Amino acid sequence: MHNLIFGVGGSLTALATPFRDTHVDWTALARLSGRQIDRGAAALVVCGSTGEAAALILSEYARAVHTVVETAAGRVPVIAGCTAMATSAAVAMGIEAASAGADALLCAVPPYVKPTQEGIIAHIRAISHATDLPVVLYDVPSRSGVAITDDTVARLHDAELIFGLKDATADVSRPTRLRVRCGDAFMQWSGDDATAPAYRAMGGIGCISVTANVAPALCALLHRAWDNGDLGRFAALRDLLDPLHAVLFNESNPIPVKAALASLGLCLDEVRLPLTRATQATQERLLAVMPQVMLAEEHAAHGPPYALAS
Repeated sequence: MHNLIFGVGGSLTALATPFRDTHVDWTALARLSGRQIDRGAAALVVCGSTGEAAALILSEYARAVHTVVETAAGRVPVIAGCTAMATSAAVAMGIEAASAGADALLCAVPPYVKPTQEGIIAHIRAISHATDLPVVLYDVPSRSGVAITDDTVARLHDAELIFGLKDATADVSRPTRLRVRCGDAFMQWSGDDATAPAYRAMGGIGCISVTANVAPALCALLHRAWDNGDLGRFAALRDLLDPLHAVLFNESNPIPVKAALASLGLCLDEVRLPLTRATQATQERLLAVMPQVMLAEEHAAHGPPYALAS
């Protein structure tokens, strides 16, 4: 059983998938993964929505998971996105992820098809039974078109089909409600960077973050400040990162984050259709926001050990 993921809180990074000339840039993917680990990411999520999983063929998906697992080399857990419109396709992804060495699966409601709550339960049951990998449920109604009810979360938890939730609803009252239903051991991560600080205050254990692609050390430090009760540092980091959160969702994710990574020379800003490169307006907003954030990021990453440990 894959136990590496259990108890992992703080900043988990929803990795972007770099492209070069329409192909996956495997070297850049490994470099991005290594940078995350070096700068304090608690876990890596590969081939989620930020990773443009919907635009990858199954062989690319399998190699992407393997690349990140190989780069992580057991230093942090690797969670593989496992979302498709058909349950059979999601099961096939889960099997590939398990073969590639992933530690857990991240499963959203199949997009477009709008299943009922009973259909969601049956879908997750099929994926859970297909491999021995633990399953993180992903509630992202803005992409899936269907919200997962608290009752459904509790039923999946009680049936031991899921061990945690990535919550991208921005409902910061939810962690408290689900702790009552599912217990303190049920792991709840925010899937929304802008409200992640409030989510922590309401009982969440961390964030599966888009912003961490750009500023992994600062995102890690934010959560460590909360864990250590350093509320002054937590508030300062919250306020520093907030403008970056805003611009990274100025257009559909991962368009802006790829533009930000390209500005840092970490990969190209290439995305696959129907996504298109960032507009000039988004690039100008990034140019205005990033210098201050990246100055702090480099200080956090290369300063004394206290910078990331406290």
